[in-house]
Amino acid sequence: MTTGTPLPQYCPPPDVLDDLELLRTGVVAPLDRVAPGSIVSLRLPADVAGKALAAGGVEVVDPEGVPVARLAADGGLDEDSELDLDAVPEWVGAPSPRTFERYYVGPAANAGQLEPGVVTVIVDRPMKTDDLLHIAAEAGKRPLQFLVLAGPSLTAHSPGVASIRSALSAVSRMGRGHVVAVPMDRRTVGEKRERVIAAYAPGDVVDLEAPETPEARHGLVLFFTGLSGSGKSTIARSVRDAILEDGERSVTLLDGDLVRRHLSAGLSFSAADRETNIRRIGWVAAEISRHGGIAICSPIAPFRSTRRAVRHMVAEAGGDFLLVHISTPLAECERRDRKGLYAKARRGEIADFTGISSPYEEPTEADLVIDTTGITIDAAVERVLQALRLRGHLTTEETLEWAI
Repeated sequence: MTTGTPLPQYCPPPDVLDDLELLRTGVVAPLDRVAPGSIVSLRLPADVAGKALAAGGVEVVDPEGVPVARLAADGGLDEDSELDLDAVPEWVGAPSPRTFERYYVGPAANAGQLEPGVVTVIVDRPMKTDDLLHIAAEAGKRPLQFLVLAGPSLTAHSPGVASIRSALSAVSRMGRGHVVAVPMDRRTVGEKRERVIAAYAPGDVVDLEAPETPEARHGLVLFFTGLSGSGKSTIARSVRDAILEDGERSVTLLDGDLVRRHLSAGLSFSAADRETNIRRIGWVAAEISRHGGIAICSPIAPFRSTRRAVRHMVAEAGGDFLLVHISTPLAECERRDRKGLYAKARRGEIADFTGISSPYEEPTEADLVIDTTGITIDAAVERVLQALRLRGHLTTEETLEWAI
């Protein structure tokens, strides 16, 4: 791609950088481009999209600023002033070295070290002795290949590092096999996972069995968003209490007033400062998830771009992100308003009030949507807890009664 205008640079989230690496090294062949809705896609945020259109393209860099690829940019911006790219990347280099970089080998190079009849073991968590016994029973004396799903790979604390380390230990203990790492999150399902395995595994495949005892869980950021008065703070506190009373997980509630007094002291309630406040909440929550804890946040967070930025922070920290939209309608929120904030906003006494004089951009990517109109708090809380159970963050059934 040639252009007379300097291209703006953009560092995507770590999972997108990993997807681009799968594309660059031919793991997802014959796919050779990024495209909306594809297993490899790239969306430019508003602060980059306009510049990319003006320049005709964008240069993708890794977190250390190393150029990885250039992509053409054309078309129109969406309603969020963002841009989905549809282009074949011009590769300009490999990303900065990762921990255990020498094991990140592309399919073509890896094929040269495969022995006839090799059995591929899919490693999506650190292994224990029982896993090795299972592998030996399934593979017999055939050659072994340990395929480690090690993403997000360009983060300092990737959970994949422990999996690679355990695979190397397995090779040593079993006296055979080799290790290859792939920049893909272990929780990936569907076509992408199938293509990755097919690219590396020419023969039989062995998956690890579910452990009898729960493995160390990923950290989680449970992020509630919704209008003032929607019920998000009440639900967030009740979910926090349920987890604490059960004693199963470490959990921190990043309450708005507490954050304002400490983390964001000195910030005003201007639109810019409110967005800064949410990004600070997101950064702290991501750090909690990095160390295996649960962080619960319940800001209004009216803008999609800021919510996505928090999601990216959490992904970079190796945590899970669950976005819960408390979708209670504006009329119901106003009816509940005991502080009279909506009335003041309608009289013009409060500037930039979300839902009245400032927009609320409803999430299109929420993991859970709850309208609290006509339902009890305990019912809403149970829906959230069930979502956490389904994603593996909780294992026990909750039987507590909740006051309305």
